[in-house]
Amino acid sequence: MKITVIGTGYVGLVSGTCLAEVGNDVLCLDLDAEKIRILNSGGIPIHEPGLLDMATRNRAAGRLRFTTDVAEAVKHGLLQFIAVGTPPGEDGSADLQYVVAAARSIGRYMDGYKVVVDKSTVPVGTADRVRAAIGEELQARGLKTEFSVVSNPEFLKEGAAVEDFMRPDRIVVGADDARAVDAMRQLYAPFQRSHERFIAMDVRSAELTKYAANAMLATRISFMNELANLAEKLGADIELVRQGIGSDPRIGYQFLYPGCGYGGSCFPKDVQALIRTSHDAGGELVVLRAVEEANEAQKRVLGRKIVRHFGDSLSGRRFALWGLAFKPNTDDMREAPSRAVIADLLSRGAEIAAYDPVAMDEAKRIFGTEKRVSFAESPSAALDGADALVIVTEWKEFRSPDFDEIKRRLKAPLIFDGRNLYDPAQMRAAGIRYHAIGRL
Repeated sequence: MKITVIGTGYVGLVSGTCLAEVGNDVLCLDLDAEKIRILNSGGIPIHEPGLLDMATRNRAAGRLRFTTDVAEAVKHGLLQFIAVGTPPGEDGSADLQYVVAAARSIGRYMDGYKVVVDKSTVPVGTADRVRAAIGEELQARGLKTEFSVVSNPEFLKEGAAVEDFMRPDRIVVGADDARAVDAMRQLYAPFQRSHERFIAMDVRSAELTKYAANAMLATRISFMNELANLAEKLGADIELVRQGIGSDPRIGYQFLYPGCGYGGSCFPKDVQALIRTSHDAGGELVVLRAVEEANEAQKRVLGRKIVRHFGDSLSGRRFALWGLAFKPNTDDMREAPSRAVIADLLSRGAEIAAYDPVAMDEAKRIFGTEKRVSFAESPSAALDGADALVIVTEWKEFRSPDFDEIKRRLKAPLIFDGRNLYDPAQMRAAGIRYHAIGRL
């Protein structure tokens, strides 16, 4: 099938590349000329495991191309995927200006039937706005060309997005006409050969499904973080509690790991947008407001633990910080807990030596002018002369370090662990003072 993907950000680039991988003819459009230059020269502007190799392979095969030419892109695909950004506005609502602009471009240049697919995470009712924008452009041209608008939300985890797209848990498609549903079934047939994953529904239900999924996952995380904080006060071990409740099949083990808060481009933005959507509809999502408040507070937990140990002033103190990305296998630092931890430490006069396997360039962009933040070439190098080690992201390479080396390089054997990577009993046996989240 001929497919156009508008937007070569995270969702657009992963979707376009994976659709090309199964044989489709994909043309990706972006108005950012520098981004298209990078893509056409063999690079990719994001870090995602497996994506570069897949993009290179399909680019060489001629199935994946990139352009800034709007007319060419609209003409190309029967399916027009809108995968542009929807950044949060000041009131928490999703900013749909790029979605509407993409829709207008389609209406301005389409010359035959198109299936317009909202792939971006958008509020309920966005399909109506997309349909209206296209209709206005067609009317201005004096045309009555048929088109369909479909909601096809993405469920991609950063760090595992290629795997998630190629082997999806579910394929949610919201559409109001059989012709569009049939086109989407044909498109996704290669991704569900073993069993049916295609869930067809009305457009508004599909739009709400995406927000509901991320809000539920964020709720589980904040719930466990709240329990972990309570466990500390009660002298209980949250890891044992996690095992006890996770063994219940109605609950399960996923997303029950306490830590120093969630971040990234999805959970914070989508929770805020759903809260705003409810407010605009005359309702109030009390639970989600609590989820958001709990998460913002949880990002400050490590800072509070450090102050409790060293005192209010951290002037003259130096901290090794392992992990800058909001989660492993990505360089994304949007809303990352590390930013809150660094801000807390800097505000009290501390210096920081940070290390992350892939997010160093992004961190330098964010903190490049801050003289008290330095960047180490390795986890070990960050430790030299530090008063303590602070762990913020659970990268695999941090799971089994040389604890004797940590003790040698630090001024004192002291670890503040925001991801509960180590066993407290083993840390005590190794002579390391260990402060985790909700552990005994």
